[in-house]
Amino acid sequence: MHAPTRVPTHLGSELIATNITALSHSHSHGHAHDHGVTNYGRAFALGVALNVLYVLVEAGYGLYAGSLALLSDAGHNLSDVFGLLLAWGGHALAQKPPTSRRTYGYRGTTILAAFLNALLLLVAIGAISWEAIGRFGDPAPTAGLPIIIVASIGVVINTATALLFVSGRKSDLNLQGAYLHMAADAAVSVGVVIAGIAIYFTQLAWIDPAVSLLIAGAIFASTWGLLRESINLTTQAVPAAIDPNTVTDYLANVAGVTEVHDLHIWAMSTTEVALTVHLVKPELADEDELLCEIQTALHDHFGIEHATIQIERGHGPMCDHASPERV
Repeated sequence: MHAPTRVPTHLGSELIATNITALSHSHSHGHAHDHGVTNYGRAFALGVALNVLYVLVEAGYGLYAGSLALLSDAGHNLSDVFGLLLAWGGHALAQKPPTSRRTYGYRGTTILAAFLNALLLLVAIGAISWEAIGRFGDPAPTAGLPIIIVASIGVVINTATALLFVSGRKSDLNLQGAYLHMAADAAVSVGVVIAGIAIYFTQLAWIDPAVSLLIAGAIFASTWGLLRESINLTTQAVPAAIDPNTVTDYLANVAGVTEVHDLHIWAMSTTEVALTVHLVKPELADEDELLCEIQTALHDHFGIEHATIQIERGHGPMCDHASPERV
């Protein structure tokens, strides 16, 4: 994180409250506002097509070979198809323009898609684990060679699909969910290949449900962070990448500011962060320029796109929202 910029003050008009952002524009200080609307439509379409094809192949061979590892992985890959469709839907809706009723558009659907994806994976984990535990008591014979062949195809397809979203995973929780699904599946397919080799040479049927449990554990490990952060965002918590104390310290050190209160930071979508705050500044100066410089610093150093700042003189009655217990 870069050190906060010291914001100078200048003489000028007395502006009490100003909204200093718009939904789409190029800032006069030189940075362009990227609202996370890069079109991944083709990536989602290709990913869905590849995974539907693979699910059909994997389920067919799973039935032929009597392999729970293949069938459970096919079921999980089917859930990934629905997961990709959810992420795709959220991504597409987020690009719709705002309206007078939906002033932020449908950007929040990306958060909902990430949350539903996490829940979908938890359901898949429960189903895989339940069936695997039952197979320990009633093992079924499996054919190792088909497992090796089909799972090897899965390594290629899941890796290729994950690479479609690798560039957006760090800046978009929705795309990160799609990426984690595919990356985890690639790793899981490697495990299935190993299980197939072991079964082929040892004929030990318990290896198949054991690998299924390992698959469930791997899926859970990759899902937990997605679930936790998506819940945080749905409840309007400060996004994990932003330290609210650092933001407060920066604002408190703006020249002329004596108090910071009613600070709120929340996610409008999986790519955009909003902020509202009251700043007490007894001596008013050129607040237009001051507010633009604060907004630029919030954008450049904290990744906050939409900032609404209310400036107060502090000479009159105390602001109703000055208490930290008020929302």
